[in-house]
Amino acid sequence: MAQECGFQYEPVAEIGGGAYGTVYKARHVESGQFVALKSVRVQTDQDGLPISTVREVALLKRLEQFDHPNVVKLMDVCATFRTDQETKVTLVFEHVDQDLKTYLEKAPAPGLPPSRICDLMRQLLCGLAFLHSNRVVHRDLKPENILVTSRGQVKLADFGLARIYSCHMALTPVVVTLWYRPPEVLLQSTYATPVDIWSTGCIFAEMFRRKPLFCGDSEVDQLGKIFNVIGLPPEEEWPADVTLLRHNFSPISPRPITDYVPEINDLGAELLLEMLTFDPLRRISALNALEHPYFQEDEVTNG
Repeated sequence: MAQECGFQYEPVAEIGGGAYGTVYKARHVESGQFVALKSVRVQTDQDGLPISTVREVALLKRLEQFDHPNVVKLMDVCATFRTDQETKVTLVFEHVDQDLKTYLEKAPAPGLPPSRICDLMRQLLCGLAFLHSNRVVHRDLKPENILVTSRGQVKLADFGLARIYSCHMALTPVVVTLWYRPPEVLLQSTYATPVDIWSTGCIFAEMFRRKPLFCGDSEVDQLGKIFNVIGLPPEEEWPADVTLLRHNFSPISPRPITDYVPEINDLGAELLLEMLTFDPLRRISALNALEHPYFQEDEVTNG
């Protein structure tokens, strides 16, 4: 692990807070470079080593060697041993001034042009395909975790940290938005990389709508809102390892996705439905999504 961050960085402004600590915009004292500082408290084992954190940080540092344009850069890692049972780990990331949520809010009416949405989606999926090919599942994709630079470059942030958090999660009452969670997570079933594709589909729809697609206030309510759009899945698709049964929901037929995202074109609607597929094994992958005709059509349109 790297050294204590100490006096290398001075906080400039609070960017956001969460269950795991506060994120600050900070300035490197010597170079003047702006960074984002994120501190995570992790529990340690009998020898005082945060093994899961070491493993995850090693993975993040390995990803850094590829220098992917659509993944936020991890610049440094600093560890402070607070007690025998707890270590404070500070992650130093490149700083980007706005997230996708802010970017969408700033767009003048009637919103982003279709070609811009297509470009943002392509970049988002490129970053996701890179993470998935390196066996990293984001698990918490939402507009606030997608950064957009002043040049319009998309960078995935807060990726690969879920397992750093996992040892602390049981101790913290976590309130995370439900709106981008896929059915398998809401049902507490097993999950893998397709969880990120569902979240990306929700974000895709939101780029057109300028508001979230599914706004539930509990797991069951969120599932109900999802089924109102995609229909109640057949019994054979319902996971066997869950406590919430299919007959708890009313039988609903799917509605045309264009009822909810009227501005999207036919190919975009087709891709969106492949992302918002109930069965994670049938959901499109990030790599296959990049090959979808929706993106080829945009290339033709824009020369």
